[in-house]
Amino acid sequence: MLKQIKTKIEYKSAVDRIYELMQKQIKVNSDEYNELDVLSILVENYESKNFPIELPDPIEAIKFRLEQLNLEPSH
Repeated sequence: MLKQIKTKIEYKSAVDRIYELMQKQIKVNSDEYNELDVLSILVENYESKNFPIELPDPIEAIKFRLEQLNLEPSH
């Protein structure tokens, strides 16, 4: 039975299982497909709580994007 991921060990196990399932050609709405779907949700929930990604500073984000495009800011 699938349950909320609360520890690093449970997280690692879930990620490993997701990888294993993704290597297979599973059919939509099969038990494995549903397991993959639920595990993905559980892992995403765990990651959002334990590894939050902060939004970048808007100015720094613009500078970064300009750099990626090899552009210079206009003055």
